[in-house]
Amino acid sequence: MNTIVGVATPPGRSAIGVIRLSGPNSLMIARALIAEEQFSPEPTHAVLKSIEDPLTHEAIDQTLVTYFKAPHSFTGEDIVEISCHGSPVVLRKIIDLVLGLNARLADPGEFTLRALRNGKMNLSQAEAIRDLINAQTDGAARQALRQLSGELSARLEPIKEELLQIIVILESALEFVEEDLPQIQTQKIKSDLARIAADIRELADTFTTGRLLREGLRVTIAGRPNVGKSSLFNKLLTSDRAIVTEIAGTTRDTLTEAISLKGIPILLTDTAGLREALDPIENLGVERTRRAIADADLLLVVFDGSVDLLQEDLEVLSQARQMRHVVVINKSDLTEGTSERAVNLLGGKSKTKAVSALTGAGIEDLRAAILEPFASIDSEDLGLVVTDSRHYDLLNRVTAELRTSLDLLTGSASEELVLVGLHNGLRFLGEITGETTSDDILARIFSTFCIGK
Repeated sequence: MNTIVGVATPPGRSAIGVIRLSGPNSLMIARALIAEEQFSPEPTHAVLKSIEDPLTHEAIDQTLVTYFKAPHSFTGEDIVEISCHGSPVVLRKIIDLVLGLNARLADPGEFTLRALRNGKMNLSQAEAIRDLINAQTDGAARQALRQLSGELSARLEPIKEELLQIIVILESALEFVEEDLPQIQTQKIKSDLARIAADIRELADTFTTGRLLREGLRVTIAGRPNVGKSSLFNKLLTSDRAIVTEIAGTTRDTLTEAISLKGIPILLTDTAGLREALDPIENLGVERTRRAIADADLLLVVFDGSVDLLQEDLEVLSQARQMRHVVVINKSDLTEGTSERAVNLLGGKSKTKAVSALTGAGIEDLRAAILEPFASIDSEDLGLVVTDSRHYDLLNRVTAELRTSLDLLTGSASEELVLVGLHNGLRFLGEITGETTSDDILARIFSTFCIGK
């Protein structure tokens, strides 16, 4: 196993930059950099040392050097961490010196991959490290920490054990083909499989919540032209990002910006007005609007409160009612209230907020309405939820395989056919924690990590 090196701190200038080495030659390389052949630091204790070029003896920086002896380290290998001043020039110079001493630059996530392969953690815990680094909300960070501590693995372990016991019973039955399984045992297996499938389905169903915690809320502003969508977009962003004019149809394309409301990430999208397109360019914009609506977690359906609703407004509202939405009556500064016809047509079926994108009236109430889906999600009392789409897909596959095996067992199929789905289900569960994950899948997973992790 060769020695790898990477910068463990973000790019740019900072007070401290950390360079991490892992592998059998880590300590030897550190000795060359500090020009002390007998350097034998006490593990986990930082020592102040000057780094120099081994060839020219030019001083590079004063650093803190920390040694972690295998197997008591993050990767399970010898690790040396060099904390130097966070100048990109200094970091690059030290990295170049290390590369000249028989080390190579680490691939993305390779430190964590080595920890996985050396049994320091399982795959779901390794992915939790990435999720913790990328967490954008307190709730996402808490969930990543729970997964890192092994809670997901602990939840799946008894399920795998039960499934394995069922497989053993059915495999044993194949060895004694002259005797059928007792009816009472068959019924118990059916009951156990149904319960296991339901448990896995329940865990998979938490992904809707988990995805919101991890990725934030996708909010799309929709409506007919000239109702003030772009003005509302700018007001929520608190900047003039979208072009606003009196001309209907000014916005021809979707425009997306990330904002934060009380620490929660919101991906806000302004769209072209929905109407029958007047030219090919506008038609493309309308098609993109429809895609943005389909992808949204929440729609803000904007109406012009200073006039009666038009047929185009009703068509937009009809689409929105199939999704989670908030009706926004804009231009409240031009009238004492929403139009009487608008109120009658809405009839209390939709949550309605009156705002003025010009004066800012009602905007805070609208922000609260946007955050309402997080009222129970982003709480400290939330249990373990699935936040990773890979885990969600595998859990769905497990459920499908178990349901197929259960149907076959109910239909008195042979144990051999029933076992196919059970073995597949057990393998998919193993892919979540890494016991049965191929190298190709591992490579794709760890390519999403940063270099120094």
